[in-house]
Amino acid sequence: MALKISKKGGAVSASPTLAIDSKFKAMKAEGIDAVGFGTGEPDFDTPDHIKQAAIDALSKGMTKYTPASGTLQLKQAVARKLKRENNLDYEAKNIVISNGAKHSLTNIFMAICDPGDEVIVPAPYWVSYPEMVKLADGVPVILNTTEEHDFKFTVEELAEKVTDKTVAVILCSPSNPTGSVYSKEELKKIADFCVEKQIMVISDEVYEHLIYEGDTVSIATLGEEIKKLTVTVNAVSKTYAMTGWRIGYTASCEELAKVMSNIQSHATSNPNSIAQAAAIAALDGSLDCVYEMKKHFEERKNYMYEKINAIEGLSCRMPKGAFYIMMNISKLKGKKYEGVTINTSDDFCNLLLEKELVALVPGSGFGADDFCRWSYATGMDSIQKGMERLAHFVSSLED
Repeated sequence: MALKISKKGGAVSASPTLAIDSKFKAMKAEGIDAVGFGTGEPDFDTPDHIKQAAIDALSKGMTKYTPASGTLQLKQAVARKLKRENNLDYEAKNIVISNGAKHSLTNIFMAICDPGDEVIVPAPYWVSYPEMVKLADGVPVILNTTEEHDFKFTVEELAEKVTDKTVAVILCSPSNPTGSVYSKEELKKIADFCVEKQIMVISDEVYEHLIYEGDTVSIATLGEEIKKLTVTVNAVSKTYAMTGWRIGYTASCEELAKVMSNIQSHATSNPNSIAQAAAIAALDGSLDCVYEMKKHFEERKNYMYEKINAIEGLSCRMPKGAFYIMMNISKLKGKKYEGVTINTSDDFCNLLLEKELVALVPGSGFGADDFCRWSYATGMDSIQKGMERLAHFVSSLED
């Protein structure tokens, strides 16, 4: 019998961010002087007190199965964190610990989507959102935002996408890939609308501590009714430079938390026991290490913003959060490099990597083909080199 691939599985595309990163790392392994700005991974090491907690857990033999949805101790640490930093009251029964925020999001869509249910996905979006919805037999409905409005949607725009099949809207603030941040006033309008329409909010707050203007607000704090409809998603990955530790979590109503826990119990069982112990130290510890990383991110952001906007034909907005810049390349479409025409963001990124050894993520993967995404979660030496190579590349383009 011939190999059978499911229609659902075959329709899922690979993550472009991971694909670009793999190509970049392969070039580095070959000794090629490439610089990479693809993945959202802080270049800092995990803080020592967190690593020590993992070492202590190993020494104590904490290497066995834990409850499928995470240890009680970590759930309690998450609840303390949510109360202390977000003014959100949750108990351990409302928390599900997963293998990273990506796993948490997958659990959510598996728990809320029946075949044909629609989830509104604002674009530019994180590359995995639409694919996760598809995997859960849902339908991603793309809500396009504009650079002029800082890549944020309004309630009026949201209303145009709502149908009787709409079950949820994704809210990512601070945003990957745009760095935009919704104000409390904007969130209140969204919350009121979602309560009126009884639409769930999937609030991705992974970059909450990486905000450079104002304060980040959890939409679930804006009233008990919106709290019941909200699933707050977070992780230790970006905040504490713990991407490889793979610990994410959700906070939701008890009924949904139980369903997600059941799903996870069959899909993966528990997250890594050692990483869970380390996550407790991260969440209960000081944020000084986070603020130190943030200071460097801000310096890099400002430098990159000035350099990009100084190159004729390119532009970008100043990000207010996360560690990404969306660079507008629309004015360069139609131009040529050594006879090859740039028609898409993929063309631009492929040529930039091939000719100048700079790895970016094309905006096509984010639903925004007029843009390319830079991550400034890398050292200033690499950023300076990348900016110099970018300027040389653009100056070599011909009409």
